[in-house]
Amino acid sequence: MRLGIWAAFAFLSVPAFASQPGASNPLEAPLRDLQFGQLNFLHTTDTHGWHAGHLLEPSFSADWGDYVDFADRLRERLEAEGKDLLIVDTGDRIEGNGLYDASEPKGRYTFDIFSSQHMDIICSGNHELYKQNSSENEFLITAPAYADSYLASNLDIVDPETGELVPLAPRFKSFTTKNQGIRIIAFGFLYNFDRNYNNTVVHRVENTIKEQWFQDVIRRRDVDLFVVTGHSAIRSEEFKAIYTAIRSVQWDTPIQFFGGHWHVRDYKKFDSKSYGLASGRFMETIGFQSISGLATNVSSASSISFSRRYIDNNLFSLYHHSGHNSSSFHTARGQHISKSIQEARKGLNLDETFGCSDRDLWMDRVRYPSNDSVFSWLDQQVFPGVVNDSRRNDKPRLVLTNTGAIRFDVFKGAFTKDTTYIMCPFTSGFHFLKDVPYNRAKHLLQLLNSGGEIFEQVDQSLAMWKMKTPQQLGSHLDRHGAQQMASPQEHEQVALSSHRDLNPGYTTVDDAGRDGDDTIHSPISFYRQPNCIQSLINSQNIDLEDATVDVVFNEFIQPWILLALKFLGLDYSENDVDKYMPDDNMTTLIARWVSENWGSKC
Repeated sequence: MRLGIWAAFAFLSVPAFASQPGASNPLEAPLRDLQFGQLNFLHTTDTHGWHAGHLLEPSFSADWGDYVDFADRLRERLEAEGKDLLIVDTGDRIEGNGLYDASEPKGRYTFDIFSSQHMDIICSGNHELYKQNSSENEFLITAPAYADSYLASNLDIVDPETGELVPLAPRFKSFTTKNQGIRIIAFGFLYNFDRNYNNTVVHRVENTIKEQWFQDVIRRRDVDLFVVTGHSAIRSEEFKAIYTAIRSVQWDTPIQFFGGHWHVRDYKKFDSKSYGLASGRFMETIGFQSISGLATNVSSASSISFSRRYIDNNLFSLYHHSGHNSSSFHTARGQHISKSIQEARKGLNLDETFGCSDRDLWMDRVRYPSNDSVFSWLDQQVFPGVVNDSRRNDKPRLVLTNTGAIRFDVFKGAFTKDTTYIMCPFTSGFHFLKDVPYNRAKHLLQLLNSGGEIFEQVDQSLAMWKMKTPQQLGSHLDRHGAQQMASPQEHEQVALSSHRDLNPGYTTVDDAGRDGDDTIHSPISFYRQPNCIQSLINSQNIDLEDATVDVVFNEFIQPWILLALKFLGLDYSENDVDKYMPDDNMTTLIARWVSENWGSKC
């Protein structure tokens, strides 16, 4: 094992360069090999438009063209050995990067870029369903592009042409693999999402699994493996219910789950023949899963085994695992995709610089509040500087946002047009309640950060964790916490503790142990953040205890704000809410602040 890890260094000495101009070159690092099996999978989830890769992060600087080449090269390698490879994606392909968000219409370039990758199983995420146009794009563009692989086990849509409620895609898929002849039945679920636009219907998972079609399918005997894909945390109640339903009628048939949504690397053991893989976020991670010992229609089962890897998405990793180097890995097709990404970024002017930061600002890697916290930067500098509606500029205001409104760190250096979408991709604006007694409103933040079960007792859809960033959710359901990065005091580096030159990065601990990451990193600290932050603005020289304030908040948290005020004895409704700075949203406001305050620092 150790010899294989260090042998990777010799292979990595071959020069490698990122496909996108300006992207960071990947750094040398010790690698763990993939454990190939009878059946193998590559898995992506929560890519959110990051097809250009991470231009400023060497560990994740490969782009979508590189991934297409990697899948093809790995398939060649495996099929030469008589093995099978399947490609899976579990949703949230949109919103979160300028390549998708900056175009008009949104996704103008990314649909063709994404569909250049073959998929064997694909399903929807929740982000595809927030708006009418994005859900219709799934129905009219993405699902037809993957007519043989798109699955929607619990998702319906109003057909924009007929007005009829129809399944967005087939409920399941039954197929046999090319080389091993493995008979698979696959599903594609979405968790019990309830904030979708009204042109879609997400059927609750616990009801779907009682439907006759599902009960009939899971009782079929011509199956060697169930594959349950879904945009759902692998430690969710939804996946637990699906597992229980299948096991109640197929006690011995292997089950492989592929999930996402929480933006973490994680691996769950359901039983000795059932595992679930979550493969990170933002194209940082390509998940690899292999299974050996499956029974087929031509052979009997042997001892079954499962293996997983979380592959850092950079060319060093991709070259090594595919058995190629820079001179043999790339194809004309992959390079064409990379060129298309480059041209799209140029056409959208994503490298336009608004200003430059003199330091890194972190979401999870530092405590809040602190000088290097992106949330401290927002509540102490950005909000006081730009959240000001000219109609109400004489009023003191209490500005609140959930931490989940921010989706990525800010790196030292250029803050570009792309950065604004990466950091805050949501287009919802600010709302406000005018003239709220401050002596009540001052308790809002504490309620939003510690109200806990009292909100859910009134309305189950208002669970407090929904206001957090997805990667902060893991510890709510399992002792492993689906943590994406390990805290140094919690997880020691094993086998390589004597090596002091490791690059910091993912050091995942999951149900299979500590060796899931393909790249061996030194650990990064990971800190819990509050649900919400706030700024008190324009309150100087005012006796606040007897004053009223405008309560300003991002649109997403309005239901929590109204309920919290009820707990504080103030009976406001949606009719009392108005738009604040109606021509702006958090994304445009952050860009404005950067231009005004960092514009001269480049």
